[in-house]
Amino acid sequence: MSSSSSSAYATSSLVVGYALCSSLLAVINKFAITYFNYPGLLTALQYLTSTVGVYLLGKLGFLHHDAFTWDTAKKFLPAAAVFYLAIFTNTNLLRHANVDTFIVFRSLTPLLVAIADTVFRSQPRPSKLTFLSLLVILAGAVGYVANDSAFTLTAYSWAVAYLVTITTEMVYIKHMVSSLELNTWGFVLYNNLLSLMIAPIFWFLTGEYTDVFTAVNANGGGSLFDPVAFCAVALSCVFGFLISFFGFAARKAISATAFTVTGVVNKFLTVVINVLIWDKHASPVGLVCLLVTICGGIGYQQSVTVAKKPTNGPSQDGEKVDEESVELIPGKVATTV
Repeated sequence: MSSSSSSAYATSSLVVGYALCSSLLAVINKFAITYFNYPGLLTALQYLTSTVGVYLLGKLGFLHHDAFTWDTAKKFLPAAAVFYLAIFTNTNLLRHANVDTFIVFRSLTPLLVAIADTVFRSQPRPSKLTFLSLLVILAGAVGYVANDSAFTLTAYSWAVAYLVTITTEMVYIKHMVSSLELNTWGFVLYNNLLSLMIAPIFWFLTGEYTDVFTAVNANGGGSLFDPVAFCAVALSCVFGFLISFFGFAARKAISATAFTVTGVVNKFLTVVINVLIWDKHASPVGLVCLLVTICGGIGYQQSVTVAKKPTNGPSQDGEKVDEESVELIPGKVATTV
């Protein structure tokens, strides 16, 4: 096999791997929280898997990450706390709502991030195309909420909490990225390790530890270690880590435009898979509004891609994480909006 054929095969494998992980992750997380109804423990297991995965692959030489130091950890702790809140509210949103609702509210983040960037970070106002795309996203989201027959105050309270925390995280992470000398895998390591340290605090604050202990004492942990629940949690943890590996690798292997197109296709695949496998999805009208929101996201992504200036020289393995890579953190749906 020629070197060009080998390179094309490797690139195709990375793109397919990223597409599968990205399109399936939200559905898998919904599956996991449905059969393992302990959001705090579930996210902690995801953090543990990602932390151990980065550490072991670093030791084996498959990737390079920054060494963990307490000085850097102290500076990064506020960002990790916001990250934890974003994942925690994300998991609880999936616990009380369907995947379609999650995608709609996730797609609203560019609107709030654009406002926050303009107000708090003194960034230029969005271009006309960007502003129009944001309005399309908002219109699709409003239409979805208005036609959501499964609307509950609990689900949408978690949705609003998730939207606020993920927007805060994305804006704050941009600040952290520019102030800390961390490469992409160092970023993943610090985020997940510090979040793992924060997790016990929320177990006690939410009282989830009593539910876990009750389940363990009631029937010897049968509800915790049910084969279906175990497989769901294992898949969630593994896919949460793989999305980082394939996401970062695919970003290096293909152009930014191709990566963006892949991300958009992944969202459509997530919707199709979610509709096909079970009844935990929106009504036909809600699905149309969801597709409108995704189309608005396509327009937004194209507008900001055109506005970006080209960079000089190829990217290096040790380069600092860019702000788009924030969306590839394990535990999140890693598709661009």
